[in-house]
Order: sequence, then structure tokens, then C-alpha cells
Amino acid sequence: MNYFAAVLPLIIGAVLDSIFGDPYSLPHPVRLVGRLISQLESFVRRHMGGHLRAGGVLLALIVLIASAVVPLGILILCYCVNIWLGAAAEGVMCYYLMAARCLRDESMKVYRAAAKGDTEGARKAVSMIVGRDTAVLDSKGIIKAAVETVAENTSDGVTAPIMYMSLGGAVLGAFYKAANTMDSMIGYKNEKYADIGRFAAKLDDVLNFIPSRLTALAMIVCAPMAGLDGRRAYRIWKRDRRKHASPNSAQTESACAGALGVQLAGDAYYFGELHKKEFIGYPVREIENEDIPRANRLMYAASALVFVLAAAVRAILVGGML
Repeated sequence: MNYFAAVLPLIIGAVLDSIFGDPYSLPHPVRLVGRLISQLESFVRRHMGGHLRAGGVLLALIVLIASAVVPLGILILCYCVNIWLGAAAEGVMCYYLMAARCLRDESMKVYRAAAKGDTEGARKAVSMIVGRDTAVLDSKGIIKAAVETVAENTSDGVTAPIMYMSLGGAVLGAFYKAANTMDSMIGYKNEKYADIGRFAAKLDDVLNFIPSRLTALAMIVCAPMAGLDGRRAYRIWKRDRRKHASPNSAQTESACAGALGVQLAGDAYYFGELHKKEFIGYPVREIENEDIPRANRLMYAASALVFVLAAAVRAILVGGML
């Protein structure tokens, strides 16, 4: 029984992510998946224009199979050579699937620009990490958008991949990441993507159903460790966790809003169209720039708790087989 070898890929991935973050200068599997999605979208629109829903299913299946089969083949070869070579290769794959450092770095770009009073710089920085239209946002709206992104992506970008990797290693993690990337690219409920992105959006909802709720609970438990209010996080989560068109997004946003004591969400523009949304949280005070690093502290604390539990699960599931 080699429990250490079982959890080593997760440890390698977390350490590399904490040190290096997103390696912009290197080829990134998630960006390659994004290119594949774009190419397949063009193909489907060209050749299946009258059957976009079916084309969207075909697109998703090709992306999911490719995203899982490629790492599976590499890992089979590496593990056949040596268990430690396999663990090292899988660790690098896990690193590419984690995004805690990237989420912090990108949101802190907004923080630093806002701290200098550079509203345009902050708006440009937040436009890189949100899907909404940012041209209409004032300084408070920019900060709120950054906090919401950290809250939502604590699950999508950090804890959900960790959970799936604990169950199925880098292969299942890559499968999840491919589904999440498709949702972020084509999973919009507008005229352009309603049909072709329907399957991807529904699949992402299913895959994030449990992780989003476990992550919200982790945020509540860890809020005091981050210097925030855990009791209020629980109260707001219980009250507002369903106040979103997505069944998952309000889970972590409500926990974060409660922990911070601010109000998130509300109306937003996407592709020039106003989307009416309920507010999440109770405004104990107005949102401020310092809420961005506070949200990041909460993200790291919750992610650390999930990581420890995920490592224990992986050791139990896989350790006995190595």
C-alpha cells in the first residue's frame, strides 16, 4: 500500500500552482481545449446550422473524450515505466488544472489598479476575468465583480477540480475542466449560444452541483480563520443560495457575501443585454477595495480544507491499490 504515491500528484499540483500560477509563456492544456472548442464551434455552425443542439452535443462529446483520452494515454505509459514517474507526470497535469494562484493574481490586478484610483485600469483588469460587460461598471461595480468572480471560481477553478482529481486523478480532473471551459465559452443563454451551448451548460450544472455546495460549506467553516464572519456566512448562504439562474453560482457567492458583510450580484449586462438578477447578501456595509484580498483569503482557506479532505479520500481510494 503506497498512500504517499496516491496523494503525491495532488501535492505536486498544489505546490506548483502556489509557486508559479498560470504559466502564460508555456502551452497550456486548458487553452488548447479552448482552441478545440472554438474550431468545433465553427465546424458545427458551418455544417450543422439547422441542428445546433445536436451539434452542441457532438462538440461536447468530442471535447470531453479528447480531454480525457490524451492524459489517460500519457499516464498509462508513465505508470507502466515507474510509479514515481507516473505520479510526477500526473502531478504536472494536476498543476495545470488548479487555478488558485491565477485567480488571486488576476483579481489583485483589479485591487492594485483600484487602490491607485485607476478606474480604467481596474475596469480593464476585471474584464479579463468576468463574462459581463464592464464598460458600464463604476468603481464599486468593478470591485463587486472581482469579488463575485473570486467567490464563484473558488469552486469552479480550485475546489471542484481538486474534488474530481481526488476521485479519478488528472484524467477525471481534465474531463471536468473541459466541461467547465465549454460552459464558460458557449454556455450562455442568449440567442447566439442558447442551442449550441445548451448541453455544455447543463453538463456543467450537473458536475458542479455537489462541489459548489461543499465549497460553500468549506467557506462557512473557514471564514473565522480568514478573519471573517462564519455565522453570518451561514445565515446568508441558507437564505440566498438559490438566488441565481444557475443552480450553483449563488452557493459560494452567498457564503462569501455573508462572510464579508456585503451585497453582491444584482442586475448586469451581458453582450449589451440587461439581465435582471436578485441581490445576494445583506449590506452590513458598502463593498470596498479591501474586500478583494479578503475574498482571496477566504478562497485559500476553503481550498486548503477541501484539499486536505480530498487528499484523505484519494489515499483511501487509491493508496491500497498501489
